[in-house]
Amino acid sequence: MWQENRVTKALGIQFPIIQGPFGGGFSSVPLVAAVSNAGGLGSFGAHNLTPDEILATAAEIRKHTDKPFALNLWVSVVDAGGEGLDAEAYRSALDYFAPHYEALGLTPPGMPENHIENYEAQVEAVIEASPAVFSFVFGIPSADVLRRCREAGIKTLGAVTTVDEARAMEAAGVDIVLATGPEAGGHRPSFIKRAEESLVGTLALVPAVRDAISLPLVAAGGIADARGVAAAMTLGADAVQMGTAFLACQESNTTDAHRQWIFESKAEDTTLSRAFTGRLARFRRNRFTKETDKALPFPLQAWFTGPMKKAALQQGNADLASLYAGQGAPLLTHKHAQDLVASLMRDVPTYLPNSNR
Repeated sequence: MWQENRVTKALGIQFPIIQGPFGGGFSSVPLVAAVSNAGGLGSFGAHNLTPDEILATAAEIRKHTDKPFALNLWVSVVDAGGEGLDAEAYRSALDYFAPHYEALGLTPPGMPENHIENYEAQVEAVIEASPAVFSFVFGIPSADVLRRCREAGIKTLGAVTTVDEARAMEAAGVDIVLATGPEAGGHRPSFIKRAEESLVGTLALVPAVRDAISLPLVAAGGIADARGVAAAMTLGADAVQMGTAFLACQESNTTDAHRQWIFESKAEDTTLSRAFTGRLARFRRNRFTKETDKALPFPLQAWFTGPMKKAALQQGNADLASLYAGQGAPLLTHKHAQDLVASLMRDVPTYLPNSNR
């Protein structure tokens, strides 16, 4: 059967469909459980959680599914210059953001303090939580972390945006590589070169990575329906990861306004921008992405935009909200995770070459 391959066997899942992990509070236990229970791999973006919250989240997921799931972290949690600000730079940043805070009725945030997550402590919590999969972006965990994951029976899944990054993953001993093109919504997780220098489209990236490494391969970026899944697998992927398609589902933790925009959007409505976090990501094009011509290093930019993004989403202010979405959004039709997985499993074989069915 087409769905039986190295990824499904390694991860213990029925179908080669992985739900993209969402940071920033967009992940939810119901979504993870729904995808895993439907035969795919549910994923929870935990990079903004404390170690105790990671353990509690894993325990809550297990209340709703006994199937495999993934926890996701960011290996690199601070960019050069993102450690902090002096008083003058802080005042300058407040002046820049003041009109947006005023428009949303917000009190400006204080001086950035404790704004950098403790990745090492988070990793300890993930290993203790022992999910089926530890997935990660923005780099490669240390050899010791990868060794401990192997000893604990946790599969490792690392995201890449170039062939060189894929080769680095294989050399480090990562179990599975995820190749993601810039069509994807959310952040570009490049870690060897700047993200702007690593924008290889999914159609070109997947076969190039397939030729370069021998590891199981997952494709991501612009995949939104059965045709995209079949195309990725024809290009050499063993599985696909879908983000926007699951973010649009009722089980995700985004707002109804965000979901409505995803379903109404056009591919050209999105843009790559550093405006909201200081790292390059794909969002809905809006006034803030158009007017922001510079950004503080991550995570300082996120410190100042965090309250703004939350309030804008709650108030339905599309001009200031960080509406993540990939270029495949116009292809979406399903509003529940179980229905989405079921439709993919039914329709993918009709688009595969006979030899792959």
